[in-house]
Amino acid sequence: MIRNGWLIAGGALSATAALAHLALIVGGPRWYRFFGAGEGMARAAERGEWRPALITGFIAGVLAIWAAYAFSGAALIRPLPLLRTALVAISAIYIARGLVLFYPSALARPDLSSDFLVWSSLIVLVIGLLHAVGTWQAWSSLTPIER
Repeated sequence: MIRNGWLIAGGALSATAALAHLALIVGGPRWYRFFGAGEGMARAAERGEWRPALITGFIAGVLAIWAAYAFSGAALIRPLPLLRTALVAISAIYIARGLVLFYPSALARPDLSSDFLVWSSLIVLVIGLLHAVGTWQAWSSLTPIER
């Protein structure tokens, strides 16, 4: 299988996002505020509640798994189960989240800053497009091997 730069880039950005989410937990309430997680998450972290760390840790874990799937599709690591299906789903979720900027209901969220919505949507859209293009280019090499 030929290595796929699109999936490598998408995987690297997913891994970076996973690490950034872990940094939020360590950074605490100020970091939750700075990165636009919402005042509710920041206040809960200030009170020492477990919910912000649990939610953020879960997101970091999902992003790490998505990075692994991108790296698997790029032939950097062994093929993971349901590789095609997972890469299509990951691409679709990223792209849908990236397009949230264009959903009227997103603009009605006073707990999220408009800067956060714009930047996070653009970043996630780029990551989704990297995954989608990489998946499309690698599609034939992702075909399950028949024995």
